[in-house]
Amino acid sequence: MRRLLLPAVSCLLLGAVPPREAYVKSVDAWHAERTARLAAEDGWLSLVGLDWLKPGENTLGTASGSTVLLPEGAAPAQAGTFMVEGSTVRIHLVTGSGILVNGQVVAEATLKTDADGQPDLLRAGRITFYVIRRGSRFGIRMKDPEAPTRKAFHGVARFPVDPAWRVEAAYIPYPTPQTRAIPTVLGTSESMTAPGLLRFKLKGRTVTLEPLIEDPAHPELFIIFRDASSGKETYPAGRFLYAAMPKDGKVILDFNRAYNPPCAFSHFATCPLPPKRNDLRIAVRAGEKDYGQH
Repeated sequence: MRRLLLPAVSCLLLGAVPPREAYVKSVDAWHAERTARLAAEDGWLSLVGLDWLKPGENTLGTASGSTVLLPEGAAPAQAGTFMVEGSTVRIHLVTGSGILVNGQVVAEATLKTDADGQPDLLRAGRITFYVIRRGSRFGIRMKDPEAPTRKAFHGVARFPVDPAWRVEAAYIPYPTPQTRAIPTVLGTSESMTAPGLLRFKLKGRTVTLEPLIEDPAHPELFIIFRDASSGKETYPAGRFLYAAMPKDGKVILDFNRAYNPPCAFSHFATCPLPPKRNDLRIAVRAGEKDYGQH
């Protein structure tokens, strides 16, 4: 699982409850930064394609039937091939393809995927694309700054910021961190680490959520949850929330910073789904609302 949008934890979340005005401003600033990243030239709204590669040779170009089909005018009809061999993806480009790899003209290269951190970036005109890895599958994710979804973006509606949705949770660590198979919109699953449980009160009821850790090198708690507002006021598949690691057995959860996954904005995203244990029976009317049809 790759880091999906932006850090969701500010210094205000780590200490005492901040004054209301300062707190609201901090959430507003966080949301403005998130919106800017979402709408950036290479943000989630610029996604225009996702082509899955098969083992062996996969064609690249503007010709009909290409495994990875580029827009007309972006490259030659036959621009090259992707070769998938085991856990390795290589690209072979024809002379004069006009396609750059990390800004350089190359004949061939072994490509890093998003699972390796920063993937190698390919460019054909204004189109950028790179290799993603989901389990044992490899795909090519394509972006276009002129994507209709980006041009039509009108911001993300959200509930009014309410400090009551900033809650303190007790952290209950597992004796041994657990490995969870987290479902995805692809019908597959991704292995993630669950270090423990978060127990807290919402609307007078005691509830629990199980957080995950995506990157042990940069640990923070990642929560995928659904609630009683999902499919009504908020995105049907659930929302994301990040929190700082436990301090003195406590974690601050700020649902005013709950946000839509990339799949709320694009059919070409590959989002994880909430595990059943993170389905809250309470309506969390905080954070982002449903973006609507895309």
